[in-house]
Amino acid sequence: MDWQGQKLAEQLMQILLLAFAVVAFTTGYFTASFQLMILTYFGGVVLTTLVTVPNWPFYNRHPLKWLDSSEVEKHPKPQPSANSTSKKKPVKK
Repeated sequence: MDWQGQKLAEQLMQILLLAFAVVAFTTGYFTASFQLMILTYFGGVVLTTLVTVPNWPFYNRHPLKWLDSSEVEKHPKPQPSANSTSKKKPVKK
């Protein structure tokens, strides 16, 4: 799952859970059944899990582009300097 896919999964999860909460509350209110409300919400949670947890192909539309090893050698990672690590605040006595 790429970064955009993670964002989409998070948004879908929030929207679906909120929608099923509203539907479950409305169903429970008009039927005066707490059990039906809980079952409706549980069904929504299961459906949301099936939509958001597996790595579906529509979550992989923006694959990551990795550098070639030759590019990595051209641009080495900067090393921290010795001066920046030894700077400490003086202790007041």
